[in-house]
Amino acid sequence: MFDARAARALQQGDHLTVKEARGLRLVRNGESLAWVYRYRSPVDSKLRQVTLGAWPAMSISAAIAAWDRRRSERGAGADPQLNKRREREEQALQAGLGRYTVRKASDEWLKAYRGTVTPKTYGEAERLLAREIDTIADTLVVDISRKTAFDLIDAKRDTPVVASNLRRVLGAVWDRALDAERVPDGTSNWWRQILRGKLPSKGKTIAGRHVGAGKRVLSEPELKIVLPFLPNFSRDVRDVCELYLWTTCRGSEICAMERDEIAEEPDGQLWWTVPTSKLKMRRNPLTCDLRVPLCGRAAAIVRRRLDAAAGNYLFPSVGKTGHVEQRAIGVAIWSHMPYAGTRPDWHRARLQVTHWAPHDLRRSSRTLLSKLGCPADIAEAILGHLPPGVQAVYNRHQYDDERRVWLLRLGDRLEELARG
Repeated sequence: MFDARAARALQQGDHLTVKEARGLRLVRNGESLAWVYRYRSPVDSKLRQVTLGAWPAMSISAAIAAWDRRRSERGAGADPQLNKRREREEQALQAGLGRYTVRKASDEWLKAYRGTVTPKTYGEAERLLAREIDTIADTLVVDISRKTAFDLIDAKRDTPVVASNLRRVLGAVWDRALDAERVPDGTSNWWRQILRGKLPSKGKTIAGRHVGAGKRVLSEPELKIVLPFLPNFSRDVRDVCELYLWTTCRGSEICAMERDEIAEEPDGQLWWTVPTSKLKMRRNPLTCDLRVPLCGRAAAIVRRRLDAAAGNYLFPSVGKTGHVEQRAIGVAIWSHMPYAGTRPDWHRARLQVTHWAPHDLRRSSRTLLSKLGCPADIAEAILGHLPPGVQAVYNRHQYDDERRVWLLRLGDRLEELARG
């Protein structure tokens, strides 16, 4: 006799059997209870099971009737699970899903993806799909074979970052199509399988030479050359580079600096509060606003720009964002490298210290802090990094006083190098 109280008391993975129906069982799966018929397949002798319905929506009498139908199928030499899969595929075809192309699947994924990531990340995925799937865009999702998937990705092996990103994005497109039952259950997601771990990046290429990942730190002798060279850049580029060094902040934070983020305390100290929404770690619930004491050149730059800026952004631009883009700073520095071949008719000063980018200045200042004796936890707080592991939960000190002390010392050392 079926016991409803015993059914409700089932724990995850437990089941109740029905004595009158061999192979019929009620199984707990998370919050739900489902009727399942467990049997040995007459097709390949494998042990399989097929879900009949959810309890209590399907009563025990209805479950026994469904079990009897599936048992009859098995008795006739068919596999009930495979039959159910074919039924779903036929329903999908009848609903018109047979014309579900790669382009349509990609468009639906992009629509769901929008708003879950930053506009920049979304734009990169949108451009990638628009540019790279033309050869398979009109092919049905169910018709993409393993070889088709392999050929598409393998053809981009010379650009491993693009190949890896395309493989990842198409894998997500297929996952959504399967989850939404836009394609028959059992459709293979070849993108998750092909060339897995076989598309390593060779690193950045400059002047035809691979330079690796480019984690560059400018030494003190190199900074002695770079700092006096900065006036050769435009005022925007020079100011951003100096703020990189004097604050150790990220370029995206500096370029998007706003007037209402700056405050002056009674002692004359200027503070820049970077809101959590602009920080790289903004999705971490432990991340809070980053308070940056503006010392030395950093304070002078910000005061000058506060007086000059007509709007809220301190680095205004006519672009879509309303402020100078971080990428523009990198392009400007690149154009002064001796190997930069852009605008050959433009005569400009060339950097003697090569193979570096704006973000390397942040890394260089962090290295200088260590060389000056700054404790690691304070230096990482200055950079806006969260402490590792459980420390981030228990250590909620903001290090305001320590930031000011060590950024003053850093500024003094940078001034010495600039004079050198």
